[in-house]
Amino acid sequence: MIRNARKDTLIAYVLIAPFVAIYGLIFVYPTIDMFILSFKDAPLIAFGPQTAEWTGLDNYTRLPDDRRFGTAFWNTAYFVLLSVVPGTLVALAIALGITRLSGRLQSLVLALFFLPYILPVSVVYRIWDWTLNFQFGIAMHLFDTLGIDRVPIFKTSTWFMPAVAFVTIWWTCGFSILLFLAGLRAIPAEIYEAAELDNANRWTVFRKLTWPLLWPVTALVLTIQLILQLKIFDQVYLFSVGGRPNDNLVMVYYIYQRAFQNDDGGRAAAIAVVLFMIVIIVSVLNFQLLRLAERKT
Repeated sequence: MIRNARKDTLIAYVLIAPFVAIYGLIFVYPTIDMFILSFKDAPLIAFGPQTAEWTGLDNYTRLPDDRRFGTAFWNTAYFVLLSVVPGTLVALAIALGITRLSGRLQSLVLALFFLPYILPVSVVYRIWDWTLNFQFGIAMHLFDTLGIDRVPIFKTSTWFMPAVAFVTIWWTCGFSILLFLAGLRAIPAEIYEAAELDNANRWTVFRKLTWPLLWPVTALVLTIQLILQLKIFDQVYLFSVGGRPNDNLVMVYYIYQRAFQNDDGGRAAAIAVVLFMIVIIVSVLNFQLLRLAERKT
């Protein structure tokens, strides 16, 4: 059958045109506009030629002296440290446990662990506020029963980030569990049968077989979690209500304050650009380090 290459190419362009148009409209154009806005002193709400003043790199040079920017940066890094690797390890451990189950019990346990992932963040906030609230939380009544002093978990800087990281791991690990289960089921059963014939114990099988073969999935989970947690906002915003939000600032929360509370579009755009570059650089470095580790294993 003779095919018209030019016609096929034209059809291909027509099919991808809607996606390219939508992608350019909702991502490429706003990104370019964000970069341009970051070089101006302009309000976000009343942005226009008459209100914008070109300031060059001034919005960027002022960031190192901005105390709240420093707080947001280090809080974000602290949260990533508390949530990315621990969340990946927890998901891996749960996935390994689920693979040892079978039938309806396996499906039930998997559903129980995946259920939090489909909940909206407002429901997650309400569940854990009912649990850990200083005044009426279920955990606080349990502390009273055991004779332990109540702890204002979401009102103190010491406990806030660890608590939010714990809630985030509980909320998001369901998706990582599914990825690990897919990776575990892709490992041929013959490999484990051969290891059993060699009388290899469970730790040896995991260290020599399961972990190296599961490394690509682990790298994927780590990269996804790293990108997601660098953009943390919802949980911090909700759990900061009634507390000390300026002490619990993270990067996206600070962007929100600058843009929508202070109406400082230029500074907010500059911080957004910094976060954008951090996500790209850290993701690329993470991917390269994981590839290097994979080669060594």
